[in-house]
Amino acid sequence: MNETTLIENAKNFDIKQIFECGQAFRFNPAPDGGYEGVAFGRYLHVEQPDAGVLIHAPKKDYDAIWHTYFDMDRDYQAIIDALSRGDDVMRAAAAYGSGIRVLNQDTFECLISFIISQSNNIPRIKGIIERLCENFGEKLASPDGRTFYAFPTLERLSEASTDDLCVIRAGFRAKYIRDAVDKICSGDVDLSALRGMDVLSGREELKKINGVGDKVANCVLLFGAGKADAFPVDTWIKKALLKFYGGRGFDPSVFSPYCGLAQQYLFYYARENKI
Repeated sequence: MNETTLIENAKNFDIKQIFECGQAFRFNPAPDGGYEGVAFGRYLHVEQPDAGVLIHAPKKDYDAIWHTYFDMDRDYQAIIDALSRGDDVMRAAAAYGSGIRVLNQDTFECLISFIISQSNNIPRIKGIIERLCENFGEKLASPDGRTFYAFPTLERLSEASTDDLCVIRAGFRAKYIRDAVDKICSGDVDLSALRGMDVLSGREELKKINGVGDKVANCVLLFGAGKADAFPVDTWIKKALLKFYGGRGFDPSVFSPYCGLAQQYLFYYARENKI
């Protein structure tokens, strides 16, 4: 029998919102309910019955990996209350996406994924990432025997040329992936140092990579380096800021120290309601 871990009374936790808010690309609706995918080299199936959140993983794995992955030590309701104070827009956006939690993802996977995301839509992003994993990642299996793949390691991608990457059909992004791998391997870019940097310094570190601008860098800092104050700006955020806050000249530091969480609420609210 497969081991499971039940999180009872899980507050501000909605698996659909978590996996459909644009922060991660490797989880999809499972055939028998919930969501399934791969993170940190492990297959994971998550369900949300009335009793709470059901993690299909042993308790020791939940304690070692998934508790942190789902950011379970953060009081999201307190953050929502703080962001909503005196801001009717944020109150509505946060209420709409109140089940969002910012996943603590692997930094390297996050970087490569958001390089792939540039000028791209989510179905195509997911397709490119899956081809990357199928061709360069370790083969895994779900408990019922279906095949999944881990995200490729830095070492494995260091062996792949730009021509080798043609198989994933990433277009112009392949050369950016190759440059990222080269600069990390050479030490020109230090991903392990990002958590100890402020957002500005972390952004400049990541922008040493060709093709990485402010938006991709901020996504990596928010989702892959624990920087809750990073504020990625994409098309949906631009639309939301223009409609609700006057757009140009708006300073997202008004949401500090939780700019990134405010961004997630605004992004999800704007996209789901087609602002």
